[in-house]
Amino acid sequence: MATMRQIAAAAGVSAKTVSRVFNDDPHVLPATRERVESIMRELDYVPNSLATAFRSGRPSVIGVAVPDIVDPFFAEIARAVERTARDHDMSTLVTSLGDDPDRERAVLEPMLRRQLAGVVLAPISDDQSSLSAWASRTPFVFVDRAPGGLAADAFTQDDFGGAFTATTHLVEHGHRRIGFVGDELALPTTAERLRGYRAALAEAGLPADEELIALGAATREGAARALAAIDSQATALFSSNAVCTMALLPALAEQPLPLVAFGDFPLAELLRPSVSVITQDPEALGRLAAERIIDRLDRPDARYRRSTVLPVHLVERDSCRVSPAVL
Repeated sequence: MATMRQIAAAAGVSAKTVSRVFNDDPHVLPATRERVESIMRELDYVPNSLATAFRSGRPSVIGVAVPDIVDPFFAEIARAVERTARDHDMSTLVTSLGDDPDRERAVLEPMLRRQLAGVVLAPISDDQSSLSAWASRTPFVFVDRAPGGLAADAFTQDDFGGAFTATTHLVEHGHRRIGFVGDELALPTTAERLRGYRAALAEAGLPADEELIALGAATREGAARALAAIDSQATALFSSNAVCTMALLPALAEQPLPLVAFGDFPLAELLRPSVSVITQDPEALGRLAAERIIDRLDRPDARYRRSTVLPVHLVERDSCRVSPAVL
């Protein structure tokens, strides 16, 4: 692999001039640029990213840590970070945190030992205070879930408002016994959506019956148990995230109930019935998070709003108005 000095020698210029050509410096003479670029192509020159970071004082890799990279929501966040990083001549390093909150730091630390421009993090625990030492030198930007015990930038969505809208929509369809199905209340997103669900019932003058709330529905088996626990009492369901919704669908084929879900997912509009959802914007979450890291690198003394909440929207399809005989 050719080095910058070899390119410079072949082109009859200095290594600094080669660097200026590579970084698209407008002050390089056109003839010099053409000669250097021709030799770069001929010798298949690839820059050393570590050396580039050392010279510029700016790391070239953004870390991305999400609960599960296979989850379509978090996969889209990671893709958006990658696209934004690529637009700024940077790359990404992605890891899945899993579902054990006690292992969050242990999974993150191998990534944090690298020279990173910053980390986009969708946390799985409710306390990130143990990351304070890392955060003092590496910008953290949280997505989907706000940090606990750590001052950091966060881009989240309106969990409370989305759940309130979904539950109110089912109330407007005439339902008075609306079940809530979710994963774990330790997750702040689930807790906020449960709070929005309860607030919508209160607004409609309906009691919040704890027997209509079922958790642990992130797997097919758990979703079947949750549905069985509330099916005889509920006339409709609010599912608190896309993972729970997808886990619920096989059970709903046997025990049909009208449904509104928080979070869209692949093929939701093609199912029969199509699934009514509260839509999020994972692309915007990832893009804004990556842009914030880059902005903080470019303008370290600038002031930014720490917390930004993105709106969510109801997309009405067939599942919220279907009858058991049709589902």
